[in-house]
Amino acid sequence: MEDLGIPELTSEEIEELCVVAEKAAREYVTSKVPSKRIETLNISVKVEDTKPVTVTIDVDVVLSPLMKDFDVKGLAEEAIKEAFASIDKYLRALKCHSQE
Repeated sequence: MEDLGIPELTSEEIEELCVVAEKAAREYVTSKVPSKRIETLNISVKVEDTKPVTVTIDVDVVLSPLMKDFDVKGLAEEAIKEAFASIDKYLRALKCHSQE
């Protein structure tokens, strides 16, 4: 991600960033596939360092056999994009608050 010029993140901000990213990915997946058709949905968000922040997101989705023609890989990739978009929004909001 680009350098947004934000201050070093606190442990609380890192925790919130992980929650925001996980929630965005989960909401994306469940908006595209009914939850009863999702057998497994594991989302991990790993944050390394605080300046610059390095974020790794993994989305593991296993759908019901009834969803055999569904593009699971594409679903996971789009969920990751949504998670990174939410991280970007969160960090930009932090930057605004830090300049006040």
